[in-house]
Amino acid sequence: MRMHEVKTEADKQAFLQVALDLYKNDPNWIRPLDKDIEEVFDPGKNKFIKRGGVYARWLLKDDKDKTTGRIASFVNKQYKNEQPTGGLGFFECINDQACANFMFDHCKQWLQERGMEAMDGPINFGERDKWWGLVVDGFYSPLYCMNYNPPYYVQLFERYGFRTYFNQICYGMKVKERLDEKFYHRHDEVAKDPNYKAVMIRKKEIGRFASDFTYIYNKAWAGHGGGKSLEEPVVQKMFKTMKPVMDEHITWFVYYKEEPIAMWVNLPDLNQYFKYMNGAFGLFEKLKFLLLQRFGKCDRFVGLVFGIIPEFQGKGVDGYMIIEGAKVIQPMAKYEDYEMQWIGDFNPKMINIAENLSKNRNRTLSTYRYLFDREKEFKRHVML
Repeated sequence: MRMHEVKTEADKQAFLQVALDLYKNDPNWIRPLDKDIEEVFDPGKNKFIKRGGVYARWLLKDDKDKTTGRIASFVNKQYKNEQPTGGLGFFECINDQACANFMFDHCKQWLQERGMEAMDGPINFGERDKWWGLVVDGFYSPLYCMNYNPPYYVQLFERYGFRTYFNQICYGMKVKERLDEKFYHRHDEVAKDPNYKAVMIRKKEIGRFASDFTYIYNKAWAGHGGGKSLEEPVVQKMFKTMKPVMDEHITWFVYYKEEPIAMWVNLPDLNQYFKYMNGAFGLFEKLKFLLLQRFGKCDRFVGLVFGIIPEFQGKGVDGYMIIEGAKVIQPMAKYEDYEMQWIGDFNPKMINIAENLSKNRNRTLSTYRYLFDREKEFKRHVML
């Protein structure tokens, strides 16, 4: 076996092809857009490369020069841990422990040469909202930019010596189901105060809602549990990017005396459209996407962010916002399923909020860690 570093355009295509060959008979796999994978390794698109991060990616070749796997490894200088910790991701491999071990060993050596003392995987060379974690339960069609893998990957990682650093829990529910009665009770109590107002997002006023999002996010999370504050220009750009795919009916804000105090941001699951693109997103595919948006079926939407500023937490605002949204979303009968993006098991507060809405843990991913010093004490992610 040997590792062949991805350098040329042909290598990049071969890197993408590994997944196509592996999942060709798996009806649950949805091919990611090629551009979404390649942008991770594009210095012009990935800000973590601009900030000094480094990466390499490889194809695993057998003795007959057949490709049997792929992997990427990276050092992200923004990724802070107890010890210098690198990452590996975009792992694909045939069901062969020796092949997996060969790739893991190669990444370990590459990271050690760059001063790392541990490696996490499979993770993204970027933010945690994309390509993060290994599916360990719930092996069905992935959400947009979510990892997917066959069950045997769990053994490949764990037999090598990776241990669970934290679990990533996803909750799901049927949209038509009546919500827990406590939500209706909370809603009715809050609704007695006319100073509260729930509002659907409006694309025509996207700039204002981006500003309100920034305000709520920074009050709710910045400085809490290591949360980073967001700069409004960054959020404005993010909302502008999301605008074409937004459904105004499924994102809600709550105001008290016109002050933004809560938000519930959801998007249609774009994989319901992208599964017809075969990885491409050129002019033809963009036209196809617009037609699918208008005439096709997307029966799942995804929860991205739910937040309430501290002054209004514990007052029933969550129930008020959810029921106001449900009064619009449920009668539409457009969506059958709702899934919340993963929540780390190190965040019991958010787990509790999610389980108030749904007890159904329909998918679990795991972030694994491997310490290079095998005598060092292994510690899981600190609880928030």
